[in-house]
Amino acid sequence: MKPSIKKLHNYFELEASRGFDNRAIMGGLERMLGPWEAEARGDALDEDLIQAVVSRIRDYPRLSVSSRREMLEGLWRRVQRQEGSPTINFGQHAPDQVTKKKIETKKTAKEASPEKISSDAILSTIEESAEEIKTEQPGTSDIDADGEERRKATEAVPTEPVALDASVQILPGIGPSYAKTLNHIGIFTLRDMLYYFPRRYDDYSLLKPINRLEAGEELTVIGTIQRVTSRKLQSGKTQLVEALLNDGTGTLRINWFNQRWVARRLHKDAQIVASGKVDRYLGRLVMNNPEWEFLDKKQITTNRIVPVYPLTAKLTQRRLRKIMNQVVSYWALRVNDPLPEQLRQSAGVVDLSRALSQIHFPDTWEDLKAARYRLAFDEILLMQLGVLGQKRAWQQRTARRFIVDDAWMERQLARLPYSLTQAQQRAIEDMRYDLASGHPMNRLLQGDVGSGKTVVAAFAVGMVVKNGAQAAFMAPTGILAEQHYRNLIELLATGEDKVLDASQIRLLVGATPEAEKREIREALVEGSIKLLIGTHAVIEDPIKFTNLQLVVVDEQHRFGVRQRAALRAKGNNPHLIVMTATPIPRSLALTIYGDLDISVMDEMPSGRKMVKTYLVMPRELERAYSLIRSEVSKGRQAFIVYPLVEESETSQAKAAVEQYEYLQNEIFPSLRLGLLHGRMTADDKEKVMAGLRDGVFDILISTTVIEVGLDLPNASVILIEGANRFGLAQLHQLRGRVGRGTHESYCLLVPEKPDDADNERLKAMVETNDGFVLAERDLEQRGPGEFLGTRQAGFAELKMADLADVRLIENAREHAKILFEIDPNLSQPQLRHLASAMQYFWDNGKGDIS
Repeated sequence: MKPSIKKLHNYFELEASRGFDNRAIMGGLERMLGPWEAEARGDALDEDLIQAVVSRIRDYPRLSVSSRREMLEGLWRRVQRQEGSPTINFGQHAPDQVTKKKIETKKTAKEASPEKISSDAILSTIEESAEEIKTEQPGTSDIDADGEERRKATEAVPTEPVALDASVQILPGIGPSYAKTLNHIGIFTLRDMLYYFPRRYDDYSLLKPINRLEAGEELTVIGTIQRVTSRKLQSGKTQLVEALLNDGTGTLRINWFNQRWVARRLHKDAQIVASGKVDRYLGRLVMNNPEWEFLDKKQITTNRIVPVYPLTAKLTQRRLRKIMNQVVSYWALRVNDPLPEQLRQSAGVVDLSRALSQIHFPDTWEDLKAARYRLAFDEILLMQLGVLGQKRAWQQRTARRFIVDDAWMERQLARLPYSLTQAQQRAIEDMRYDLASGHPMNRLLQGDVGSGKTVVAAFAVGMVVKNGAQAAFMAPTGILAEQHYRNLIELLATGEDKVLDASQIRLLVGATPEAEKREIREALVEGSIKLLIGTHAVIEDPIKFTNLQLVVVDEQHRFGVRQRAALRAKGNNPHLIVMTATPIPRSLALTIYGDLDISVMDEMPSGRKMVKTYLVMPRELERAYSLIRSEVSKGRQAFIVYPLVEESETSQAKAAVEQYEYLQNEIFPSLRLGLLHGRMTADDKEKVMAGLRDGVFDILISTTVIEVGLDLPNASVILIEGANRFGLAQLHQLRGRVGRGTHESYCLLVPEKPDDADNERLKAMVETNDGFVLAERDLEQRGPGEFLGTRQAGFAELKMADLADVRLIENAREHAKILFEIDPNLSQPQLRHLASAMQYFWDNGKGDIS
């Protein structure tokens, strides 16, 4: 019997004796294909037979047990016909306990579709498994072909999760120096290694005989080295290692450049697996700098889908893959799955051990997709559980009730010089209900640019301060805080039936003189100040309130959980309103704002005109300047926005400071230009803003410091240079700086290059003024961190989850709610692993949206 046939006979016979559980070989029967295929060609087996074995064994993992038996039996009959091999007993073998359990699990999953599994079913399953968990024996589910040895190995090491927090230096071959290198990429422990995911994958799973190769293909070849030579090229700077590889069908030349170690390791008659791109040189096919491994070794860089990891100096893909394979092969199997089995079935996710194995070394693209989904599901589930916990804790608290009658509401509405939209009225009623409920209000007020959120917030402030309590109103910048101060004075402290006197409303920003700050602090403690408006200074010690009952945070995405908590701590369970002018896609609202009740203001006040938006190429700038001159001649004002403050050697983008000089001297010499950017002192910024409001400047040259909240009804044109550098949501915010009065208004978007690919993205701004449509597109294109205008820690740590994937988020949220119904504190023994995962996720900043 030929050696390759004998091996096939042994594999099939062992698999049949195990009940077709696909564990005759560790990792699955398909693991034998690479070495076996090369050996089969060496034995001169018929090529059609080789391909039949390869294709059917690759399908083996996806088959049912009965189909596996029939497939192997039919395949072996074909081998017998062609090679006259001995028979194998493929009778109805009784599956071992591990296989039996897997079969029953798959049957249960098939019979119970996700749609039909309820919280009661999951609860029942969790309760039934409680006793099993108490008596479960470590290592018993890990017995396979290596049986007793593997069981002993499992018992010889600490159990997860303690062992996973061990330093990587416990691994063979990793000393302090290499550990320090791994530290540079965030790897300190074994757990870090398991969760250090590849950034992409190279597909070398396509295996071909050499005589069928074509230039341009990326694939794998297996053969025997006929010759190895090493020499310097004519330049004298490049070392070439050249090998001839023969697989029985042909010979392929392989080149390695400046890799002398290859010549030291390779030798004549060595059998290797090489993966890479096939090129043509002087009429002959060659493979340059391929990944390669010896045939008798486990293949982790060839003949498969190969992971490509983010690297740092002194770290190579080859060595990192080797270490990763060592860790993943052993430890992925020992990770405790935090999700109960019935919940995994309901959610349609694979078990965690398989997900971690397949995310690093996937067998197929489908396996990789399933692994990604499971790991992303975990991230969103853990975030949702934390968010729901925050919401529950907040709802369980009591708060002071604030009740106002209809007559008071009607008098306040009558004071306004305009009518409120239906959306504004609904939002006010939401807040009126919350303030009267006896529980702390925790509401997100979400409205597009210019939808009138400040008026709505003013009504909530009025309801609270009318009853003698205090309120705080926090904005991200001094400019916006000062604007809110003026508006709230107008809304609350002027005219008949005013709610407050102007002296009871104060402004506190970084530029406030120290003497005035002391006065404000004393008045807050005395209670004579009812409304304090400011930047983050309002939450810094030694600010103290005597009766803080309402906190309003504008531009919520600029402040995190910790800052909101600091504000709450200033009072006794105060009511909270957070506002944003950035329309939030539904997926984000479900995820990061899941602890908040949401009021959406999707109507614009009457009189607001749609801003006409145009894409202007750089060569057409003079036309844009002409429009600005025309609008200024009518008494209007304009903004010109740049992406940078000052020019940089590393960027070709135009900058505000240099362009201000150019525009004033060359383009608009007869007009009055102002300059505003983030590096200016607070006092200088205030002077410029006051000049703009008072009509001192015709045109403001600025960076994105004007992005939020600036209210200048006289402005009718905004020109945005380098528009391709901004996200759609940010451009929409900038566009909102004009069109706030009754005049026709214009937004001119100028990309850096006329043929830039981003220009297609910018066309969405021309097509719609709907901020929600733009927000959805922006989230898909730029990701949540940049969508929100800052790389927030919570989002940077979500390695797998796509916050634009509404289906994933809804799936995870639904199951988080089910778990919350079952056991909100995750205190049951069967949920102990999930509780540990929750603690690790939040304690390590992964769920900290701050």
